[in-house]
Formats: sequence, structure tokens, C-alpha cells
Amino acid sequence: MKIQNAFRVGLIGTLGVGVGLLIITSVITLQTIITYIGAALFLALGLDPAVSWLEKKRFPRWAAILTVLVAVIGVLTGVIFAVVPIIVDQVTKLSKAIPDLVKSINTSTFLADVQKQFPALPLSKITESITDLVGKNITNISTTIIQSGLAIVNGLFGALIILILTLYFTSSLNGMKQAMYQLVPASKRARFADLSEQITTSVGRFVIGQGALALCNGVLSFIFLSIIGAPFPALLALIAFLFSLIPLVGTITGSIIIVLTCLIPGIGSSPFTALVAGIYYLIYMQVEAYLLSPNIMNRAVAVPGAVVVVAALAGGNLLGILGALIAIPVAAATIMIVKQVVIPRQNEL
Repeated sequence: MKIQNAFRVGLIGTLGVGVGLLIITSVITLQTIITYIGAALFLALGLDPAVSWLEKKRFPRWAAILTVLVAVIGVLTGVIFAVVPIIVDQVTKLSKAIPDLVKSINTSTFLADVQKQFPALPLSKITESITDLVGKNITNISTTIIQSGLAIVNGLFGALIILILTLYFTSSLNGMKQAMYQLVPASKRARFADLSEQITTSVGRFVIGQGALALCNGVLSFIFLSIIGAPFPALLALIAFLFSLIPLVGTITGSIIIVLTCLIPGIGSSPFTALVAGIYYLIYMQVEAYLLSPNIMNRAVAVPGAVVVVAALAGGNLLGILGALIAIPVAAATIMIVKQVVIPRQNEL
């Protein structure tokens, strides 16, 4: 086969590769902004069912959006004023307890007391290993602490940006949908719009369902931890709530952090408290997996359990926490497209 004007073919091919590399580089450079936009759009879709419900109650579109936004801001403000003072007080108590904890660790009887509580623990080897590790990596540890502080600041800044974008997307979501529908040929526009509405509704219901599960875990954690006298119940309940927003692995991760916190000596903790908390979270995870989650999430997204596990793991590896959040709605949307588009086309052949 003889190529006519090889220079032009090579030039066009080189330009195509260059444009592809430019697009990939741009996506990598803008990945943080793209993550913010994706998270805000995801949350906006979660608020959209409430707006649609108010519209069915004969609210004008603008009044429904305003009502939902005011309600969300009011709830956030109420939670901040109700929880933050308690958390600040408990964090202050924790910071005051740290010097006493350090002193108790430095006492000559501390290691002996720990050895009495855990006779099988090779404490001398562990202490020696920790001392060597800290001595060799003191510079890396200091760098990690500084980077962690910067990450917290960046996280707060990102949360503010996501909040602003969520408010904007919620108010303009209907217009964004209509603009997207106009890009589809008129002959397929009605079908595309119907399928898109089903997908966005499914995503919104998933967000509401995951938020309900997280709220349930947070409230029950606060009540139970207060009853058993665990240290800083409000702070630990907030940890349980935040981690429960992450599908599949969030609840168990938050539970492990809470149980380990109950093992810290010098802050009102004890091995018995940690044991009781561990038993409670083992029972709660079973209740959530077999009772709460099926009743709440099956009404939101109809996704088989195996697909949920695979989607959450894959999404988490690709995009971190955001990937784990959006993986299940994406899986639900894919199943919906296959059932309503791909299979009917195959049946027509």
C-alpha cells in the first residue's frame, strides 16, 4: 500500500498524539478542580430529589431551591453550633491530658503496668524497635506532621469550594440538564432525557440513603459511647458519622479508630471500655449490613451485592474517597443503561 503525501500523514499523526498528550496532562494538572466539581455535582444531585418533591407540592422552582438551600444551611449551622463547642471542649481536654499522658509514659512504672495488663506482649522488643524507628526517621516524621497540617488546611479550603459549587449546581441543575439534552439528536432526545432523569434520581436517592446511614451511625454511637463512659463521645460520634459516609469500608474504619481511642490510657479509657465498644460495633455492623442498609439503599439503587463490593473497591483505588462515593451510582447507571438500551437493541437484531 502506497501512502500519498507521507509528510502530511505524519504531521497529522504527530499533532493528534500531541493533542492527546495535552489533554491527558491538562486532566492531571486539573485533577483537584475536577474532583471538586465532581463532588459538588454529586451533592447537588443528592439535593435534587428534595427540590423535585417540593415542586410536586406546587412550590415554584425558585422557591423549592431556596427552601432546600436554606434548610441545608440551617441544618449545617445548627450542627456546627451544637457539636463544635462540645468537640472543642473535648479536644481541649484531650490536649490538656496529653502532658499527663507523656509524664505517665516516662515514669518507671508505666512499662511495668502495661506488662502486667498484657503479659504475653513482648514489650521490651517493641520499645526498642519504636526507639530505633523514631531515631532514624525523626526528619521524615517532622515532615509528615507539617504535610498533615497543610493537608488539613487544604481540605478545609476544598470543602468551602465544594459547598459554594454545590449551591450553584443545585440552583442551575435543571438548566444544565436541558442544555445537555439539546446536544442529543431530536429523534433520540426524549429517550435520552428519560434515561438521564432516572440516573440522576438514582444518584440523588443514593446520596440521601448514605447520609441517612451515616446519621444513624453517628447518633447511635454518641448515645452508646456516652452510656459506657467512653472518652470524648461527641468527637468519636462525629468520626463515626464522617467515616460512614464512605461506602463499604467507612463504618469498619471509623469503628477501629474509635476502639483504638478507647484503649489510650490517661484519658478516662480502659481495656474494658474498648472491649465493650468493639462488641457494640461488631453487632452494629451486622445490623447495618443485613437490616439498615438493605431497607434504605435498595429503595435508592438496585445494585447486586457483588457489584457493590467490586465497584466500591475499584472506585476507591482510582479516585480515592470520591471514587468510592460515586462508584455505586455509576454501577447503578451502567446496569440501567445495559437493561434499557443495550439489551433491547440486541433483542431487535
